[in-house]
Amino acid sequence: MHIRIGILTAPKIEFEQREHTFLLKNVRIGIGFHWDRHEDQEFAGTLEIRRNPDGTQTAINTIDLEDYLCSVISSEMSANSPMELLKAHALISRSWAIRAMEHPNHEGFHVCADDHCQRYEGLRRLNERAVQAVRATAGQVLTYDGKICDCRYHKCCGGKTEVWRTCWEDIDVPYIRSVECPYCNPKHIKALSSHSERSFDFRLSTCLNDYDQETTDFHDWQVTYTAEELSEIIRTKSGIDFGEITNLIPLHRGPSGRIDQLKIVGTKHTEVIGKELKIRLWLSKTCLYSSWFEVEKNPSYIVHPSFVLTGHGWGHGAGLCQIGAAVMAAEGHSYEEILTYYYPGTRLNEKMRKW
Repeated sequence: MHIRIGILTAPKIEFEQREHTFLLKNVRIGIGFHWDRHEDQEFAGTLEIRRNPDGTQTAINTIDLEDYLCSVISSEMSANSPMELLKAHALISRSWAIRAMEHPNHEGFHVCADDHCQRYEGLRRLNERAVQAVRATAGQVLTYDGKICDCRYHKCCGGKTEVWRTCWEDIDVPYIRSVECPYCNPKHIKALSSHSERSFDFRLSTCLNDYDQETTDFHDWQVTYTAEELSEIIRTKSGIDFGEITNLIPLHRGPSGRIDQLKIVGTKHTEVIGKELKIRLWLSKTCLYSSWFEVEKNPSYIVHPSFVLTGHGWGHGAGLCQIGAAVMAAEGHSYEEILTYYYPGTRLNEKMRKW
């Protein structure tokens, strides 16, 4: 089974063909998020350069699904992570990819290579541990009521995971439930790291890739804006002139606390927006870590107007919490236990060939 991945769209694709691989230059990763940057990346499989109607070019990589998964799990998290995390990730990434191949949301390829779909960063961060994890779970998918699950996941839930309808369509997906998650809390991680009875010293830095380690406030965070700053950010991101922002009013939250309806009040315009990603995009020059935050206006608001957003978590919060799952694996939980915890009611199915 092969998958087609759209890696890069640019006015002109710069690449270098090698004996068994190819190098793409200036690949943009973390598009629109706070870790947005460019890298040169090397890939296995075949390269197709597609010309688009607008004159741009798109680099499309066709590769075996299992080889794709080896790169995904070592791009999403470090391949030096605990093996049970890598196995769990291989299984949910395989399940998600098969669903995406059946219903692609891109023209000309099945999935993209960035966080919009799944991170796929070629061979740079790959090592033998990722290959072992994919091989150990070969053919396994996660199912619910006999159907392959659309396994969503995120970096850190902040203490509690979220339900589907807070993030996407207004439907109930029975295996995307809100569950308590103490594992991603830095206090829990610190306690694990110093546990004297363990034969190893757990470090989150071994589980996160280089640029993810730059985000140290992944569980609890705070941002402060003057009214002028916030008004300009929202105007730029939304294309709407709200005037001066005078209030941000959460109207509805999901069970984790993530806001999916936010009322933005300005001197020229007022509007209710949602879901969670739109809220995160409109309230940051890049993207807020999450929509789980409280809004506090400066006590001297009339004289020095400002907004303080105090929040929790990194990502949409639905499904598997990657940092929490890494800690569960370090504590000795199997990948089956991790998957059952974050996707209640699901089953591991080893009959992928029937799909």
